[in-house]
Amino acid sequence: MANIEIKELLDAGVHFGHLTRKWNPNMAPYIYTERSGVHIIDLYKTTAKMEEAAKALGKIATSGRKILFVATKKQAKDIVADKAASVNMPYITERWPGGMLTNFITIRKAVKKMSQIDRMKLDGSFDALSKREKLQINRQRAKLEKNLGSITDMTRLPGAIFVVDIKKEHIAVTEATKLNIPIFAMVDTNSDPRPVDFVIPSNDDASKSIDKVLSYVTDAIAEGLANRKANKENKEKVGTKKEATAK
Repeated sequence: MANIEIKELLDAGVHFGHLTRKWNPNMAPYIYTERSGVHIIDLYKTTAKMEEAAKALGKIATSGRKILFVATKKQAKDIVADKAASVNMPYITERWPGGMLTNFITIRKAVKKMSQIDRMKLDGSFDALSKREKLQINRQRAKLEKNLGSITDMTRLPGAIFVVDIKKEHIAVTEATKLNIPIFAMVDTNSDPRPVDFVIPSNDDASKSIDKVLSYVTDAIAEGLANRKANKENKEKVGTKKEATAK
């Protein structure tokens, strides 16, 4: 795992919190000072927390569990979609579907509906429909794709969720808490960090800051996936050697 440079975090504006009047007192341990009415986050604590989160995320990736990324705010959604896709992890960047975690069976049914429509197009049964029916189905498919497209391969509940802005994504946080799913999050000075298992105190509004933190954690996930692959290959080699010896 690459070392985190404080200067890089400074350049990305990771240290800029919210206006002091908008702060959440529970973020006090992570605040270094205030400047011109704005709280400044202690980047040494951010660095330590990023390393802690990255290590844990790497372990989850090595175990084969999925990490669901959640960010629906404008300045975060494209970065999150890009970074999560780069490590083949599911993500929600449109509206959070209520019950996404707590009513996962229903969400899986919606995903299966997408697959069913795709099969209809392949086997030719879609062509037999009227123009109006085709239009309705295409609209339904597009809506499902927009909201759930990135979670089509998520066949079970994730091993963890990673959230950008826990205030905005409070429903996702509540659902994960109910199910004891570990929560990793970028937490700004206006948020309550208590529901989060792995707090990364950071500016969750600036795209540069989001990109910097996400790059680091997804690199750790990529490392975890590489370890998983290497472990599998080693097991296969051992298995092949045992078979050869037995013969």
